[in-house]
Amino acid sequence: MKTQLNSSDNERLSTYMKLAEERSKYFIGYPIAQDFDYSELYPLLKLPLNNVGDPWVESTYDLNSRSLELEVLEFFADLFNAPEKNWWGYVTNGGSEGNLYGLYVARELYPNGIVYYSEATHYSVQKNIQLLNLRSIVIRTQKNGEMDYDDLNEMVQMHRDQPVIILANIGTTMMEAKDDLQQIQAILRRQAIKNHYIHCDAALAGTYSALLDLKPGFDFQHGTDSMAISGHKFIGSPIPCGLVLVKKNYKDRIGKAIPYIGTVDTTITGSRNGHSPVFMWYALKKLGREGLKQRALECLEIAAYTVKSMNDIGIPAWTNPSALTVVFPAPSLALRQKWQIATEDGNSHVICMPGVSKAQIDHFVEDLKAEMALATAVAV
Repeated sequence: MKTQLNSSDNERLSTYMKLAEERSKYFIGYPIAQDFDYSELYPLLKLPLNNVGDPWVESTYDLNSRSLELEVLEFFADLFNAPEKNWWGYVTNGGSEGNLYGLYVARELYPNGIVYYSEATHYSVQKNIQLLNLRSIVIRTQKNGEMDYDDLNEMVQMHRDQPVIILANIGTTMMEAKDDLQQIQAILRRQAIKNHYIHCDAALAGTYSALLDLKPGFDFQHGTDSMAISGHKFIGSPIPCGLVLVKKNYKDRIGKAIPYIGTVDTTITGSRNGHSPVFMWYALKKLGREGLKQRALECLEIAAYTVKSMNDIGIPAWTNPSALTVVFPAPSLALRQKWQIATEDGNSHVICMPGVSKAQIDHFVEDLKAEMALATAVAV
């Protein structure tokens, strides 16, 4: 039996690992934290941890991290002011799964409902809507990426005989704009919409917005019925992960007992990665609320530094209020590829997540400056 890599495979792996390490130095265009250290948890990688089924219901698959998962969920239920004794959730594979779950619950409540979401919404939402066979209407956005509430009001008015399902963004993909639940609910009241459901996609900005009590509010006290966040973004994880929270009385409408696993399956995927809850638990315990707040403030400081550095060389960079995403006109393709910069409709962005340093920003700005100087020389 083959027990080790041959020389060719070993060389292939070594080359890949060196490349990955090198590319991580030029990673400022996507919302992923890189400053984590989970080396203390490496022994767990030898174990097939599987959190199959409902986190609150024991399973015959006992090699799991369910007890730590529950502590992670309790932390976020408290952070997002979930209604006492009326919330439920689980650790997901990421924000997209959390959005799918929120829309799934909404569909079970209102099978004939219409989903309203802005054109700045994450691409996964349209896919989720198609998977669930939901009706939907895309709402225009304002210049900063926030939902256009006049357009929402008009669309809801045109279909006010149908239940309303709102997909609100708490940090859009390109500009980190936050939709205002207060304005959304005012529209629902104005149109006398009794049957409605609000899901918040808070994958990017949810955690640090709640920690810093940023406005507008978006948690359960502000009217959300479910929300999804990502764990690998602000907190950081080597494996994509997240969690979804929902009002328990809504969740109870779905799920069924599965004899094979000896538990209730109320999740999307059934078998769930048992390592991610451990990573999240470890980070939350090491940092605590105050450490996480400081982490957020440091990121905001780097974002402000980035805007100033780019403005100083004549680039009109900007951010939405209290956002980590710095938006600016798209540079050359070569520079976007070097720094792994996301671009859409002529705009690019740098996202100042934990792990992005001033030294990286300085390097990037120097590259921008050199590119501008070259373009000026060629024009002359």
